[in-house]
Amino acid sequence: MSNVQVTTNKTSARLKAFKRAPSLGLSMWHLGSLTTNLAEKKDTNGAFCLVEGTLAPGSEPPPHVHTREDELFYVLEGEFDVYVGKEAFKVEAGECVFLPRFKPHAFVIRSPRLRVLALFSPAGLEEAFRSIDSPAQSLEVPTGPLTNSTDAGKALHGIKQLKAEDLKQTVQLLAEYGAHFLTRDDVADQLPLYPRPLPPNPRKLVADSNVAVPAGDGSR
Repeated sequence: MSNVQVTTNKTSARLKAFKRAPSLGLSMWHLGSLTTNLAEKKDTNGAFCLVEGTLAPGSEPPPHVHTREDELFYVLEGEFDVYVGKEAFKVEAGECVFLPRFKPHAFVIRSPRLRVLALFSPAGLEEAFRSIDSPAQSLEVPTGPLTNSTDAGKALHGIKQLKAEDLKQTVQLLAEYGAHFLTRDDVADQLPLYPRPLPPNPRKLVADSNVAVPAGDGSR
C-alpha cells in the first residue's frame, strides 16, 4: 500500500459519521438570506462544505467568481436563472447546476422563494462569512430593505447592514478566500446574458449563438 493510500485511510478513519438538519444553532442570516451549514471543513477534512440556503428575490449576491472552489446547486424549491460565462441556465426544483471555479457567474431568482442545497468543494469559504454574517433569529429569511443585486456596482446587502465604509473591508475579506466581485465592465464582457430572463421552456441559452437549447435528458 502506498504512503498516499495510508495517509488517506488514516484521515478518513478520523472523520465521524453524523446527521444534521436545519436549526437555529447552525443557521445564519447572510445577504438577506437564511443559510444553514450542514457540513463544514472540519466535518469533511476540507473535502467539501454543504449549505442549505433559502433566498427571496432581491437577495442574490452580485456577479462574482471563485478561484478556489467549484460549486453545485440543487434546487429544493422554486426556480432561478443562472448565468455562467456566456451560457445561462433555467434551473427548477429537482434540477442541479454545476459552476466550475474561475467561471464568472450570477443568478436571478424567478420565484417568490428559492431553497437550494449548495455544495462547495473544497471547503473553506464558509469560514469567511463567520465574521460578517449574523446569527439567524428564526428559520426564515430576514425581513427589511434589500438592495437589488442586478446592479453590480451597488453595495452588498444584508451583511449586518453594512455601512459604506465597511464595504471595502468586506470585499477584501472575501478576496482573501478567493472570491472576487465583478465590475460593471466585467459583467458586460463576461456575463453578456445577465440578467436577461430566460424563456420558460429552454433550459440553456448561449450568448455567442443566441440559441436556446430545449430541455432534455443528461447535460443541458
